[in-house]
Amino acid sequence: MASNDSDGPRPVIGLPTYLERAAFGAWDTLSAVLHHSYVAMVERAGGIPVLLPPAGVARPELLARLDGLVLTGGADIDPARYGAPPAATAFGGYTRADRDDSEFELFRLARAAEMPVLAVCRGLQLVNVALGGTLVRHLPDVVGHEGHSGGSGSFTLVDVTTTPGSRVAGIIGSALRVHCHHHQAVDRLAAGLVATAHGADGTIEAVEASSGPFLVGAQWHPEENAADDRLMRALVTAAVAREERAA
Repeated sequence: MASNDSDGPRPVIGLPTYLERAAFGAWDTLSAVLHHSYVAMVERAGGIPVLLPPAGVARPELLARLDGLVLTGGADIDPARYGAPPAATAFGGYTRADRDDSEFELFRLARAAEMPVLAVCRGLQLVNVALGGTLVRHLPDVVGHEGHSGGSGSFTLVDVTTTPGSRVAGIIGSALRVHCHHHQAVDRLAAGLVATAHGADGTIEAVEASSGPFLVGAQWHPEENAADDRLMRALVTAAVAREERAA
C-alpha cells in the first residue's frame, strides 16, 4: 500500500486493460488501453490506479504489489470456459483469449490472497464462470428486448432493485438507476455467489460472495456515473481494512 503524508495510506488498485489498436497523435498501433473513467473512479474513491496489461498469465508477485482489484468490462468470455459452443457471429464472437488467460488467473490469485475484488460487467461474468457458473449467451433472446445493451459505443439507463440485507444494498441502497451496456448475463449462478440486485425483467444485475473477503460484481458500469463512487469507495475501504489486519 502506498502512503501519502497528507491523507494517510492509499491502496493500490489494479485495473486490467484491453490490448487493442488505438490511434493517438501520429500513431495508430496496438496498445494497452482502458476507459479513463475507471482511472478517475479509483482516484476519486481514494485509491491509486495501476493499469495491468494482459501480458501472459498473472503471477503472484504482481498481486503482492496490489491492495485491491477491479475486473473491468470488455469482450465476451470465451464460451468454451463454461462448456458452451462458439458464439454465433450474429450477436457475439468478440472474445479476447489474452484477457481471459490473464484475468482468470488474476481473480484466482486475488481470492487466494483474500484481496477485495470489484467486478464490473465482463468482470462479473468472469467471476461467475471462474466459480463454476454459466452465462446467458445473448440476453435479448431471453428477455425479449435490448434494454440492457444500449447502442454502439453508448450506455442505457436501467433501474435495478437490490436484495434487502445484502452487502450491495448496504452500499447503494434499495434501488438505483445504473448505466448498462451488456448483451450477456448470469445464467446459472455459481456456488458461493448470491444474486443481490435485479433488473425489472429479472436479469441478475449484481452478485456478491456469500462469505469471505469483499467480492462484489456489478453487471452495470459504475465508472460511468461520476456522481456515485460508492461501490469503488467500498472496495477501497475493504483494501485499507485488509492492510490494517495484516500490519
